Amino acid sequence: MFDHAYGSYMKYAYPADELMPLSCRGRVRGLEPNRGDIDDSLGKFSLTLIDTLDTLVVLNKLDDFEDAVRKTVREVRLDNDVVVSVFETNIRVLGGLLGAHVMADHLRQRGERMQWYEDELLHMAKELGHRLLPAFNTTSGLPYPRVNLRYGVLNPLSRTGTESDTCTACAGTMILEFAALSRLSGEAVFEEHARKALDVLWEKRQRGSDLVGTVINIHNGDWVRRDSGVGAGIDSYYEYLMKAYILLGDNVYLERFNIHYSAIMKYISQPPLLLNVHMHNPTVSVRSWMDSLLAFFPGLQVLRGDLKPAIETHEMLYQVTKQHKFLPEAFTTEFRVHWGQHPLRPEFAESTYYLYKATGDPYYLRVGQSIVEKLNAYARVPCGFAAVQDVRTGTHEDRMDSFFLAEMFKYLYLLFSEKSQLPFDIDDYIFTTEAHLLPVSLSTTQPPSPISLEEDLFTYSCPSTQTLFPNNPSFAKTIRDSYKYLTGVGRAFHPLPVSNTSEKINRVASLEHTESLVCIIVFNPISIIQLLQEHKGVYRVKLVAEVSQTPEEEEVVPHIVQLISPPFLGRTVLTAGPAKFGMDLTKQEHGVSSASPYTACGPIDNAAEVKGHIALALRGDCMFAGKARRLQEAGAIGVIFIDHREGSNSEETPLFQMVGDGDSTTDISLPLVFLFSREGAVLTAALEEHHNVDVLLLPKERQLGHGEGEQQSQQQYCTKASENESTEPCSAAVLSPLDSSQSPNSNSSCDPLTLTIRQQPPNTGPVSVSQWHVPQSPHCPRWSHNGPCLHVNNR
Repeated sequence: MFDHAYGSYMKYAYPADELMPLSCRGRVRGLEPNRGDIDDSLGKFSLTLIDTLDTLVVLNKLDDFEDAVRKTVREVRLDNDVVVSVFETNIRVLGGLLGAHVMADHLRQRGERMQWYEDELLHMAKELGHRLLPAFNTTSGLPYPRVNLRYGVLNPLSRTGTESDTCTACAGTMILEFAALSRLSGEAVFEEHARKALDVLWEKRQRGSDLVGTVINIHNGDWVRRDSGVGAGIDSYYEYLMKAYILLGDNVYLERFNIHYSAIMKYISQPPLLLNVHMHNPTVSVRSWMDSLLAFFPGLQVLRGDLKPAIETHEMLYQVTKQHKFLPEAFTTEFRVHWGQHPLRPEFAESTYYLYKATGDPYYLRVGQSIVEKLNAYARVPCGFAAVQDVRTGTHEDRMDSFFLAEMFKYLYLLFSEKSQLPFDIDDYIFTTEAHLLPVSLSTTQPPSPISLEEDLFTYSCPSTQTLFPNNPSFAKTIRDSYKYLTGVGRAFHPLPVSNTSEKINRVASLEHTESLVCIIVFNPISIIQLLQEHKGVYRVKLVAEVSQTPEEEEVVPHIVQLISPPFLGRTVLTAGPAKFGMDLTKQEHGVSSASPYTACGPIDNAAEVKGHIALALRGDCMFAGKARRLQEAGAIGVIFIDHREGSNSEETPLFQMVGDGDSTTDISLPLVFLFSREGAVLTAALEEHHNVDVLLLPKERQLGHGEGEQQSQQQYCTKASENESTEPCSAAVLSPLDSSQSPNSNSSCDPLTLTIRQQPPNTGPVSVSQWHVPQSPHCPRWSHNGPCLHVNNR
């Protein structure tokens, strides 16, 4: 895959900055239609080539690396009259040059390759660093967002310098590259400027919440956008605080990161979700969607050693990719598409790599496999890999960003490879946000200064994962399982049954000189065996528990919404999906009149209409569980969710099981089912025509009209008790008042009705007649134009 992507760039695009994979040509800034801020990455400096250099080494393509370094040194110019993003140029070009220099120097020192190399890439990096420095010429020390590579910022020819704002990540993602450049070149000015920018962001944090906003004024330090999260606009600011401590050994960065991290986990992290909040009022969520850039955060949590929330959020993201093939650029808290683009971003693959290295769980290899398969199936084109314009339609965009080669293939290759297969020790390096490799040997040698914070287990992370989670992939599985079907894609999960057995023993292990209880876990099947020492060298073995193996996935039990009031009388049956929380409808069906649809993401304004009814709620904008709680509080006795996606239906879309929001759902006791759009339209049309419609919610196999009588091929007949013995087949019993002289317009709600059922087996046997006196249901209209109605249990 890498050969196809890199080979296509070199064949069709080089020396242009990027490949246009649909057009099979290079993207040259000024020759193609302007794409706004996206084009700020392009500086006419063969961006993709430089960004890919150290990936070639990781993939052991050392001949290609040597050739690419020669091309870079001979042909790439950095003094072009072009305005570029300071942030993008720093992480992609400066980081690419530094990472490639580190690799070239490593190969040179091994004495096998690159003997001709004389630090040319480092000299280019230093030149570029000086071309970026004018951006820091502000009163605050925060950099301008753009710089002209030839003329700087304030020069009349620079065409930049009028900007007043920059994003937090843009100003706070310089320290790794600039500090590495200072320490490799001996010029301290770069690290000093990057550190000052971080100091300003730290001082401008909201002191009450310890959060930062998304956009800040570079001249006076005032916040322009005060929403706070871990995604676009802020993401790599947090990443660089943690990694600056790892790379540089300065405890100040770790102290700041830990304070921010506590705030993130208190206000932004709502496992498995990561929601933006207002930095001054952090208990208020400011939007109901998340952006795909936050997918890096589980990887950062792994670096800190906080695996549980990392596993939870990663699993949520994986479920979204199952539903949409790729991570949409933004998706709602109910995991529907908010922005449909997918520019082949690597952050999800990055976190998958970190989690596999931390847990050793082969589950994450399977996640990586799914990434590979989807890229090949849906993004590969004859001239490379094309970004996805809309994950809902699968349409392509004529775009292959440099980070696809710099990051995606690096993380995927490292995920599937062994350390021994790499030409260097990966543990000696740290990844920048663009996955360029910088050696941790750059850290200072002086002892770390004391930290003023109260230290916790993870204060000096990275932790030893072998100490915290030694060879225990099941650790991650136990956390993932509760989020396994978060988006509804897949099948119902049932916990593995545990049987207490004392007789069956699968394996006995003999141990010597054991002084206390020993628990041995034996896999396939899993047994927990207790060994108790009775005499020296003699042990009594007792099987404490055995966990039987069952298939990991089971079918979703189809449910139905059956319309039973006149004129439907059970003939209209709508296929529905079940929920993992609320009333268990496999044990008890439920039914009553339905109320009109609501979004149910805020206060229920018309609770009087909802009370005592099954309410209809449109999917979208917030979680299923949140809607259910609000409607339950309003007095609803059930909820039918209807898909907001127009045209969806149960024939073309697999049923799924609705799951909770990550919190306990034991407080939700309502019966809950889900209808796709087309089935929901049938129900809402019935409501519009008849105002109230009686429905039953129950498993499909138990729908009325398909019980034991039908299985025995018996025909059911019904009559009105006040008429003669003539019979007619029908799908529901026809009822009449017990006193036939009573007026049909009676207002009595307790008048009993007589139900007469005549059954006759086909061609044989006598007619069976049974008669029942039953009260009317209090939830039905007392009388309708088709007669009274009641609810009859299907037994």
